[in-house]
Amino acid sequence: MSDTVITVDKLSKLYRIGTAAQRHDSLRELIMSAAAAPLRRLRRLGEASAADAEAFWALKDVSFEVKRGEVLGIIGRNGAGKSTLLKILSRIVEPTEGRVRMRGRVASLLEVGTGFHPELTGRENIYLNGAILGMKKAEIDRKFDEIVAFSEIEKFLDTPVKRYSSGMYVRLAFAVAAHLEPEILICDEVLAVGDAAFQKKCLGKMQEVSRGQGRTVLFVSHNMAAVQSLCGSVVLLRNGVGDYYGPTRLAIERYLAGTSPRGLNTSPGQFDLTRRENPCLPQSLIVHRLTVTDSTGRPTECVGMGQPLTLSIDVRGMSQFRGAQIGVIFKTLTEQWLANFNTGMKPPPVGPRSLAERVILRIPAIPFVPGSYWIDISVAQKGVGRLDYVDRAAPLQVVDHDVYGSGYSPGSGDGVVYLDADWEIVGEQPTATQS
Repeated sequence: MSDTVITVDKLSKLYRIGTAAQRHDSLRELIMSAAAAPLRRLRRLGEASAADAEAFWALKDVSFEVKRGEVLGIIGRNGAGKSTLLKILSRIVEPTEGRVRMRGRVASLLEVGTGFHPELTGRENIYLNGAILGMKKAEIDRKFDEIVAFSEIEKFLDTPVKRYSSGMYVRLAFAVAAHLEPEILICDEVLAVGDAAFQKKCLGKMQEVSRGQGRTVLFVSHNMAAVQSLCGSVVLLRNGVGDYYGPTRLAIERYLAGTSPRGLNTSPGQFDLTRRENPCLPQSLIVHRLTVTDSTGRPTECVGMGQPLTLSIDVRGMSQFRGAQIGVIFKTLTEQWLANFNTGMKPPPVGPRSLAERVILRIPAIPFVPGSYWIDISVAQKGVGRLDYVDRAAPLQVVDHDVYGSGYSPGSGDGVVYLDADWEIVGEQPTATQS
């Protein structure tokens, strides 16, 4: 028996902008509309439909497979087709082309309150959702106390859910979906409505559901840290097309590279940053070039762990701003700041006002374990604040290097930075009787 529980094969969805589906408020209107449908189709045959020019493919030829117990991330910018994909997988809309095969019960969290009847209480909606999933009352009874405890809304359990806040909706909806044992759990960005503590609780539950119970989870989020910690593989959508499908780290790198506002990479290690658009900048000040070089002076985007690295930053108009400081920030792909160097911390031999248009930062040993990182550049003035900031000015890849000379090299499982330190083992001092 195959372990594949979801197969998506060349899935496509076409929408026509400016056209709306007809609503029928009565059975009579529905019957009359169906009877008139052939006539309407004949009338359109000879016409050049304006809607054809407004065709929009929300998804186009998307394919992937998901195994039992796998957590698959789905990422992409707004409008990339993530919600359309989830609606098709949840059987809310039909695809235009392609097919989906799913094995098992599906529970979906697509929008706040989806699947809840507003007039029913929280208690009644728990049983309603269980029935929709095909569960018997006895099965729901066994899980009822766990659901209530997880959602933390016991006080409002017998209140109609139409009076719930969005956060209460999400708490109950997730608790129901996760505890009523669907084979497939589909979770959209809806968790962003909850507070940080509840989000962490939900992520832990999804890990338990997938790893401990062997259930499949599809997780959509703009939070790359959550995607990285939870998902084993990721589908990256770009303009409705499957741009990448594979390991999480590589998918996140590709996604962030595509959303980066950095300038033109003229050659490896050299970045032209003048193409950025920042209307808040003083016209006479802009960070316009960054060059990253290794110990030999060769421009590079890749450096060995513990090896030297030099950053040359060209700034126009720097001398016009008294006390202006240039900073370099290193951060992970998920936007976690790791280090911040600036000229105010350790002033260069020549004061900032007298600096030429180039500032050079020399790092004797890069302290990060192997992985992918971003470099940001900032310019700030004391008492004024930020004058310029280049988010993701350049990527940096740190590769394996025997920093300790022992043959052992720290990896991503050993943290984010390595420490240059020495061990000493002190033995027990011999006593007089031992000597």
